[in-house]
Amino acid sequence: MQPTLTSVLHASATLALLLPLSGSQPAPVAAVVPAARPVLPVQGAQPDPSVVAQFGLLNDSKLQSYIDSKGMQMGKISDRPADVKGFTIVDSPIINAFATPDGHVYFTRGIMAHFNNEAQFSGVLGHEIGHITARHGQKQQTRSTIANGALILGSILSKRVASIAQPASQVVGLGLLKYGRDDENESDKLGVKYSSKIGYDPASMADFFLTLQRTEQSSGAATIPTFLSSHPNSADRYTNVKKLAQQAEQQAGRQLAVNRDQYLRMIEGLPYGDNPREGYVENSVFYHPDLKFQFPVPQGWKSQNSPSQFQMAEPSGKAVIVLLPAGTGTLDAAAQSLAQQLKLQNAQASRTTINGFPAAVIQGDQVGQDQQTGQQGITARTLTFIIQDGQNLYAFVGLTSPAAFETYAPQFQRTAQGYRRLTDAAKLNRQPERVRIKTAKAGQTLASALAANGIPSKRYEELAILNGMKTTDKMTSGMLFKVVGR
Repeated sequence: MQPTLTSVLHASATLALLLPLSGSQPAPVAAVVPAARPVLPVQGAQPDPSVVAQFGLLNDSKLQSYIDSKGMQMGKISDRPADVKGFTIVDSPIINAFATPDGHVYFTRGIMAHFNNEAQFSGVLGHEIGHITARHGQKQQTRSTIANGALILGSILSKRVASIAQPASQVVGLGLLKYGRDDENESDKLGVKYSSKIGYDPASMADFFLTLQRTEQSSGAATIPTFLSSHPNSADRYTNVKKLAQQAEQQAGRQLAVNRDQYLRMIEGLPYGDNPREGYVENSVFYHPDLKFQFPVPQGWKSQNSPSQFQMAEPSGKAVIVLLPAGTGTLDAAAQSLAQQLKLQNAQASRTTINGFPAAVIQGDQVGQDQQTGQQGITARTLTFIIQDGQNLYAFVGLTSPAAFETYAPQFQRTAQGYRRLTDAAKLNRQPERVRIKTAKAGQTLASALAANGIPSKRYEELAILNGMKTTDKMTSGMLFKVVGR
């Protein structure tokens, strides 16, 4: 959750993400567009509010200007220039890039950190523009194959509870279309074509596939990089792109650019990994330094943070707690609005105090259609706490099945009642790690260069992947490389 989330999101729109499935789509999430990006009267020219709500925008005008420039340059030489509308870097540590059917391309700061030259970036940019110009996203929408794996609500919870949160998965799934092998191969060809057309060596795109594969191997088969989950890889993909790149180089008849040093200098200071300023979990406690609050996370539960909400899910998928902004009005108005938005029946509300903060408690049943039987009935029981913290209101929405309510209601209660002011200076001052560009000395291996810069040995492989190198690789004098630190 970002420190500005109450000004970025309307509570009613956010709460609508938890409505049961019906014939209507959830209300769109309102978002603030930075003044530096002028509003254009073209669909897709601005980032989609639902994508912004899920990931947030990266506040880096230099890097944003760079992808705007390269994106527009590549869009003009593409097969359908009018289809390519806009480019945005989102504030997410995951390794991903995706294009939405409205012609907008998104890069995460996580993938920007893992590129090691401009040619790698250009190849992936061309690949995503290829999905747009080949209209793969529109075909996928027609076939209703929008992926819903981005949210814990859509991937961890049981079907019964997940049905409550399905609209949320639909919103963020907009940018996470899963492509088949034919689409991927076509976009690879277009990526090679477009990146070489604007003067970059397309072989670097194939090299980046190796970085993705190493990330997958290092994290285990259960944690596939997001780019690979939405862009399925294949054993022969690296070889195919290398062949296509060789042909493109021959056709170009000139040396194509890689621009390693230029790119590395450009990403100096880029946030790396999770940004603790937006909230982080440590020893089963969620801390938010900028909003200055903390609360416990149920032991063993999985969690996921985003600019619009913080989610906690019981591992077997039987219950969920979601922290949401609930506006800046009165407690009574927020409680009434939330009960209406969740379409609660038999709702019971009362006032209380939590660690000095005025609060309201609501218990009720959510009625919807059972996905298995198709019959209308109680799909979930909720225990919700709304806490007033100064001008801001926060809602802890606990959801589970009626049968499991007595089991999980105490967990809902302990989490909300553990909300308190954050005063620990060490927690308040926590800063994100950032990419730092260093210069190698003659004779150093990557491992020895990392050691000389204070990187612990347990992170050598992580940093080797980040640099697209092996720990044993010899480095030349003056060679640039990445480290991370606060």
